[in-house]
Amino acid sequence: MSRLKTYFITRDFIFHDGRDLRRFSVGGRTQALMAGVAGVTLCFSAYGVAQAAVGAVALSGIVDAPLSPEAKVAQMQAKVAAMQADVETIKQAAQAHAQRVEQRQALISAVISGKGDPRALSLTAPTIDRHADKLAADVLAPLKKIEQRQVAMAVKARQAAEQRYALTVAHVRTLGIAPERFAARMPAMGGPFEAADSAEAEADMRADMQFRSLFMTWKKLDSLEQGVIAIPSAQPVEHLAFTSNFGIRSDPFRGTAAMHAGVDIPGPTGTPVYATADGIIDRAERAGGYGNMVEINHGKGIQTRYGHLSKILVAPFTRVHRGQLIALMGSTGRSTGPHLHYEVRIDGHAVNPVPFLQTADYLLAVQDRALKTVPLAVGGPAD
Repeated sequence: MSRLKTYFITRDFIFHDGRDLRRFSVGGRTQALMAGVAGVTLCFSAYGVAQAAVGAVALSGIVDAPLSPEAKVAQMQAKVAAMQADVETIKQAAQAHAQRVEQRQALISAVISGKGDPRALSLTAPTIDRHADKLAADVLAPLKKIEQRQVAMAVKARQAAEQRYALTVAHVRTLGIAPERFAARMPAMGGPFEAADSAEAEADMRADMQFRSLFMTWKKLDSLEQGVIAIPSAQPVEHLAFTSNFGIRSDPFRGTAAMHAGVDIPGPTGTPVYATADGIIDRAERAGGYGNMVEINHGKGIQTRYGHLSKILVAPFTRVHRGQLIALMGSTGRSTGPHLHYEVRIDGHAVNPVPFLQTADYLLAVQDRALKTVPLAVGGPAD
């Protein structure tokens, strides 16, 4: 018994997966049990061979000799090799499940926090070996409990993402913009149907589908929210007031009905003018009735124009960000006094800018605004 204990002592196994250090142990009793099973199997295999040998030598009275020391060593080496192979299988199974846990947790965290890029995360799941899972059942038990909790978290995260998506869609529709303008292209999938080979595989597939559904919902939401960045919503000047609205009006120079493609916002010459969304400067030049004008392309077919400027502070084809100073207010072009002519265009067509300015900050500013008693300044290109 004392000699066996020297062979079957508790062994600790440590492996590194490139980032974390993991450890597990194989007890002496487990090793002895595995060796015993191997020994019984070996005995049954040897029994048939022994029977034939005994029959052949019965007349001579020869019997099997005991195993030599070398044979015993070889037998033990075979058992150790088998145990090492099992340990390697357990190690690989644990690594696969740990990788899947980390991958899924990264996705859940990104969706809940609203941070991260869907393109930076991969849904390529590590290969799970069912045979290895059975052999490593004890080692994998804690990881599988974590995976079960992650599935429940994925369902809740997807519901939260869907709610955010619905609210954003509703807001975009109030601006007269179809949310489909910002839709992401869904990845193509397919392949022949092959049923799962076990209830465990079926359950694993259902869990995987929960995470794929979460990923696709997040990608759809991220695409919409990235697109919404292109929608002008910041104020072009610090203090808003309107001396002329969007639509048909009496032309300030001719007195006849004319279309006004934007809104006129009064202010002193030199008042800072800001970009209302991120974009690229398409034009920064003199432009007929607009006078000095800046046109920003925000992407997704959305543009803004800023006219009658006293000074342009940006150059064509440069990138600007929401809230960036781009010009100073003036009265150049077809204008009766210093003001900003502000337009929003979708696919080249002018739309009413007011809904784009009606954020919570804007509404608060309107309530607190006190107009100065200055002559009303109006103007704009003749349409």
